[in-house]
Amino acid sequence: MNRTRALLIAALMALVPATQAMAQSRDQDRERPQQDQRRDTPSRDRPSADGPRADLGAVVRRVGAGRDGRMLGVSPRGDTVVVRWEYPGGRVADIRVDARSGRVVGED
Repeated sequence: MNRTRALLIAALMALVPATQAMAQSRDQDRERPQQDQRRDTPSRDRPSADGPRADLGAVVRRVGAGRDGRMLGVSPRGDTVVVRWEYPGGRVADIRVDARSGRVVGED
């Protein structure tokens, strides 16, 4: 039950920035003249300069696989994603994950 709740929270957290970005893009499209819209592709269709990033939900699933405890939070920090994890007994750790591959790279 806790793992399901953690995955649901992570999925919802991943959706919030995406919906905000889509709304912002839609507002920018309305402000552009019609001529520019035909010439340019919308910014959300352009590939990122940094390359593809791992989905936050997938990151949380990978961190949670085989670990007891619960997720306390997720925060993207440049090329890494930090997942704060609470183990049974109360120990809290920051698990570092590569933002591009989704691979766990370390734990503090």
